[in-house]
Amino acid sequence: MTVVVVANPKGGVGKSTLATNIAGHFARQGHAVMLGDADRQQSARLWLGLRPAGARAIGTWDISADLIAKPPKGTTHVVLDTPAGLHGWRFNDVFRMADKIIVPLQPSVFDIFATRDFLDQLAANRHGGKAKVGIVGMRVDARTIAADKLHEFVDSLNLPVLGYLRDTQNYIHLAAHGLTLFDVAPSRVEKDLEQWQAICKWLDT
Repeated sequence: MTVVVVANPKGGVGKSTLATNIAGHFARQGHAVMLGDADRQQSARLWLGLRPAGARAIGTWDISADLIAKPPKGTTHVVLDTPAGLHGWRFNDVFRMADKIIVPLQPSVFDIFATRDFLDQLAANRHGGKAKVGIVGMRVDARTIAADKLHEFVDSLNLPVLGYLRDTQNYIHLAAHGLTLFDVAPSRVEKDLEQWQAICKWLDT
């Protein structure tokens, strides 16, 4: 079973957007997918409640504040959406179970500084664990100074940047209907699917 954890200690960086679309990618491939939500806001669980009956199945992975239930037999891929402020034993628990950790990061000096210690912790611990770690730039406009600063920051890390996702209403409109980029006609979201190619390749490797 493959376990992908989407994590960043700062809120509002796009964790749920990434988690739901990763689950959608796996579901499109025909995998038995479960989506877990350890965030108090329960955004991922809300999204699953909006998902149409005709869409590819994504199950709910039961999570509580103190316990992560074992996924049912037959599950092949699990995606976990984590809360802001993930630290301590909870961080260690999640890190141990993860095969891959994706960190969404926005091109803001506040987001960069808020995430730095967390990324240093991941870089320090990854050699003692099984998890591969990758960064995804969220809501990035390549033409801005903020994007340049984000590039400078990630270049200083010994972690791979999997891709940069643009700021688009596609994610918002699809999420409102419980859908992902991978549930609709590719022609509708062609530009966004192009940005996901490298991310999907990393997830499938």
